[in-house]
Amino acid sequence: MTTRSSSAGHPTAAAATAPVTLAEAPLRQARNSAALWIATGLSRGHEVVRRRGFVAVDGDERAGTRILVQEPDLDAGELAELGELVRRAAGPVNVEDPFGATDLSHLALRTWQMPVMLRPPGPVGEPSLEVVKVRKPEDLQAAERIVIEGFELTGFEPYRPGELFPPALIEQPGVDVFVALHEGVAAGAGVSVVDDGVGSHYWIGTATAFRSRGVGRAVMLGALAHVADLPVTLTASKLGRPLYESLGYTVAAPSTWWASVPAAPAP
Repeated sequence: MTTRSSSAGHPTAAAATAPVTLAEAPLRQARNSAALWIATGLSRGHEVVRRRGFVAVDGDERAGTRILVQEPDLDAGELAELGELVRRAAGPVNVEDPFGATDLSHLALRTWQMPVMLRPPGPVGEPSLEVVKVRKPEDLQAAERIVIEGFELTGFEPYRPGELFPPALIEQPGVDVFVALHEGVAAGAGVSVVDDGVGSHYWIGTATAFRSRGVGRAVMLGALAHVADLPVTLTASKLGRPLYESLGYTVAAPSTWWASVPAAPAP
């Protein structure tokens, strides 16, 4: 694994709790997303590129390349390097811009928007299912399978254990994976990250057999219980937004996402 860096790093250790305003939420989400993907890249042995304006994890043909915009004002050199990373990517590309300020239309990527949301510190209800913090390899693999299935991550099929969630991921500072159990069977999963005094949630998924049973809410409540004293951000899908609003999250700003266009099937 190679790490290239310039002037700025992104620590993963939690700092003292401080209030976060709606205006600050996109920046804090940008930093938290970078912390997750740096941890993921290190765990996979992939190249991590750190610049003032973005962080990138340059992966293989299955994992692809993930780019996290860190500032709303990328300079010409950063834009050029970002474009080069997109063009030479071995696999699919995803770019996350919580500020919605970087135009990448010249890179022939598809684009959409999802809201960044913020929840202030506060009490959390009890989940309807048992939610455990993953420590055992079998639980990590169960979480991995749920996320691959739930998010239709076809690039990780056929399934290879530890490719999406390497065992080293849960040893990274600030990163936790959770599983919701229904009668001892893994029904839902999610990832939480604490960085610089702010929490965030990723990959909140439900196994197909347990859809529409409140599993997603249980995963969120179980994960939130560990960060109830912190401000928490996330980026919400259209389907997930009502759940997050019911848990006390408020929309802060639109986040713009860019991704490579799936290849057309062979004739």
